[in-house]
Formats: sequence, C-alpha cells, structure tokens
Amino acid sequence: MKRTGSAIWTGDLQTGKGELTSASGVLSNTPYSFTSRFENGKGTNPEELIAAAHAGCFTMALSARLSKTGYPPEKLSTQATLTMEQISGNWTITAIHLELNAKVPKVDKSKFDELVADAKANCPVSRLLKAEITLSSNLEK
Repeated sequence: MKRTGSAIWTGDLQTGKGELTSASGVLSNTPYSFTSRFENGKGTNPEELIAAAHAGCFTMALSARLSKTGYPPEKLSTQATLTMEQISGNWTITAIHLELNAKVPKVDKSKFDELVADAKANCPVSRLLKAEITLSSNLEK
C-alpha cells in the first residue's frame, strides 16, 4: 500500500508560499507558508498534519485493539500536541503528547491502560516517529 501527497513552493522561505495536495483530495492546493508554520498565519503546516495523522492513527489502532478484545468503544477522542524546537540551529520535532478521552463500557482500567499503551507503541505513525511520544488518558464510566 502506498499513499501520496505533494507540495509546490514558490519564492523564498519567508515571503514565499506553497500548496499541499493529497491523492484523496482532502488536501487540494491547501495553502501553507512561513507564517502558517512559524507564526499564526492562515493555512496549514507540516507539523499540524503530522499531529493530526498521529492522533488519527493512534485512535484507530486503539479502537481495533479494544474491539478485538471484546470492548468496542463508544467514543475515542485524541488530541496530539506536537512540540518543535530549535536544536543546534535546526528546527526539530522533539515530542508529541497524545491526550485521549475514551468512553468504553465494561473495560477495567488495567486492561484499558494495557491496550492504550500497545496502541501508542505500535500504531504505524508512532513506529515512524523518532520523537518522544507521551500519553495521558481518561476513561469515562
């Protein structure tokens, strides 16, 4: 299985602009720029797309694990917060924190925590990323 995305950039780093497109069409000439990446300008940026991809991947992986063990979730909601810092003059993604809220009937906390940890460690995006990935979760009853 392969997935594709593309980027077009015109101009220099600070005043230039670009567009991101995904094969599915979800992103279609979506604008991104220096200001959307390093300030608060309009448009997206690679880091928020990585955060969204990680949140989506982890949440699907957890849903699969819960369902497979007989605890289909009512609702899973994950926010991923990506941290990017300058290290030795280079912007570096240093961490991602996943914040999970889950409503899963009948699962006990210890089984839930085991399945959450497994999904965090083994979803494809987690395995790709080299940054420290932390997680906090809340199980609603």
